[in-house]
Amino acid sequence: MNYLDMAIQLENDGEMFYLEQADKNSGREIERVFKLLANEERKHRELLENFSKKLDYTIPEAESEMDYENIFKNENDFNVETETETKQIDVYRLALQKEEESIKLYQKMKQEASEEEEKVLLDYLIKQEENHYRIFNNIVELLRKAEEWVESAEFGKRENY
Repeated sequence: MNYLDMAIQLENDGEMFYLEQADKNSGREIERVFKLLANEERKHRELLENFSKKLDYTIPEAESEMDYENIFKNENDFNVETETETKQIDVYRLALQKEEESIKLYQKMKQEASEEEEKVLLDYLIKQEENHYRIFNNIVELLRKAEEWVESAEFGKRENY
């Protein structure tokens, strides 16, 4: 399997992963984020498939169809119930890992690319995946900070003296 086929498969796997997570988080704000990411991964796959088949394709001008800043406008939307926090944060960490794998693959492909057109496409995909990485990194940090706050001795039970 060549790098291009690997990249197409990686984008497809990412789309399926995000759709599955959206389904598991139905009714919560994070569902919208997962659906947007799944849609972006689908578009990335289609770009790569068209490039692979030497068909016409257009790289969107916008960095991302998601407004990154608006995702975190209300941090409370990302609160999770205590009993599911560990499981949820693990999902977000897995998403971080998947995005990091995509970034590394696209960077390697760019280093080996000989055509300028291919480098432009890979630059676009690297930026997209870096944006996705930042989204999940922020979610993990929000959850980690909330967990630290709850576990902090300052907020724990105190004996009266």
